[in-house]
Amino acid sequence: MIEIQRDPLTSQDIQDLLNEHLADMYATSPPESVHALDIERLKAPDIVFWSARQGGQLLGCIALKHHTAAMAEIKSMRTARAARGKGVAKALLAHLEQFATAEGVSMLYLETGAEPYFTAARQLYLSHGYQVCGPFADYQPDPLSVFMQKTLSHS
Repeated sequence: MIEIQRDPLTSQDIQDLLNEHLADMYATSPPESVHALDIERLKAPDIVFWSARQGGQLLGCIALKHHTAAMAEIKSMRTARAARGKGVAKALLAHLEQFATAEGVSMLYLETGAEPYFTAARQLYLSHGYQVCGPFADYQPDPLSVFMQKTLSHS
């Protein structure tokens, strides 16, 4: 069973996963198109960070950055290599959406890459009701970025 909990970003395995995430982002995109946050920025008070584990083994992570009371952004979605294809990303996304809905967020946004490396991520988001949109918050148009949004239901 996958256990998803808030994470203080202090364990070595989560630091390694996030460093791997940043390294992959810089390996696939030029620096000006990398919008991933480092560990210190993920500790900001406007961000909630979770990790997914099974039997103590780290499976993945996700973060929610609040822009306003009603608008938030998905950050740092990452699945450990050994856990890919096992539903970890879906579980993390569902957890984040449930939390955001309970917090009163009505619009969720995200930025992901346009390169082939990010195809699986884009397909995951599209399959969960996200739609391509224009830049949001402080983002600028970027041919290497795909911006997406989803309206959350509070029924």
